[in-house]
Amino acid sequence: MKVLILSCKTGGGHDAAGLAVKEELEAEGHEAVLFDYLILAGQKVSQTVGDVYVNTVKKAPHIFGAVYKLGMAVSRITRKSPVYYVNAKMGKYLQAYLEEESFDAIVMPHLYPAETLTYMKRQGMALPPLAAVMTDYTCIPFWEETRCDYYIAPHKDLIPGCVKRGIPREKLLPYGIPVSRRFRKKADKESARDYLGLPKDRKIFLLAGGSMGAGDLEKLCRRLWEQIRESGTIVVICGGNKKIFLKMKKEFAGQPQIYIVGQTKQMDLYMKACDILYTKPGGLTSTEAAVSGIPIVHTDPIPGCETSNRKFFAKRGMSLAPRTLERQIRQGISLLASPEKCAEMRDAQQRNIPGDSAVQIVKLLEQVCAERKSEEGSDEALEVKRIK
Repeated sequence: MKVLILSCKTGGGHDAAGLAVKEELEAEGHEAVLFDYLILAGQKVSQTVGDVYVNTVKKAPHIFGAVYKLGMAVSRITRKSPVYYVNAKMGKYLQAYLEEESFDAIVMPHLYPAETLTYMKRQGMALPPLAAVMTDYTCIPFWEETRCDYYIAPHKDLIPGCVKRGIPREKLLPYGIPVSRRFRKKADKESARDYLGLPKDRKIFLLAGGSMGAGDLEKLCRRLWEQIRESGTIVVICGGNKKIFLKMKKEFAGQPQIYIVGQTKQMDLYMKACDILYTKPGGLTSTEAAVSGIPIVHTDPIPGCETSNRKFFAKRGMSLAPRTLERQIRQGISLLASPEKCAEMRDAQQRNIPGDSAVQIVKLLEQVCAERKSEEGSDEALEVKRIK
């Protein structure tokens, strides 16, 4: 089985979900191709779209939130959005690629390629089975205007809302958000700390701002350090935000118990090594933490889908989500001081967040592709009989 996975560089979560599916496909002996599909129109197009998104989120999150709200309103009153028409222009590029390459299925952990493939389907182009993967704990605007064969929902409780928005119930599968199998693996905390060079005799507070290093990591680190310097260690993951990475490296250079990390491929180990995670409520990071069984304090979200993510987790006891920085710090320290409350949170995470979403997606694709090949074989047999 050969599967195409199409993503887009608007936040690292989409790529992470796609990589998790690719990893599982290859582990089962299948072939998988993953890339940002905007590359087909040129590197400049991909770079521009990614830069606009990242810069808006970092510098003007209130504008991003306003655009998200507008999208929610538009999605309720129109069948085809401006997003659809813009992404339809990618159809000629994607069609040319698919004519050169043959795939048994296409997986999309991002709305944009789903919109393009929907346009292509409406134009009568023959396409393999299409599976959309939702990467936030809400039905974001415009999923309902796509025509995918399957929609992988993060949780069963989200299905009624998706149906209300217009996605057929029979196409919705509550498999969860796919994460790398590395987060599912059990690892000894002491071994993880030893590998990363972190102290074994102190409580470790992990601070993360997602792939973009979003949120006021500097202020959070400074205020938290004032409270836990006697017995705690802070690890800050800045992601691809070089500016905040260099600024914090300089500010905390004299503090041996504050570790400033840039982009890393060892997030699973940092999660296994820490005692508690402070993070903005991105869909992927929150899922990875829950699968790893880490107590979570959600910091201020990027307005939009992250607001829904935080509400979803907090409502089910999978995280704490205080509104102010002071309360986030205070309640996180209090949570860590209570083994019983930490255990309750881990139990809630285990009940609600499956770690095997990628496994389930691969099984689905295997079944669908096998059925399609069987049907094609039957059609060929009929054709041969007619010719005779």
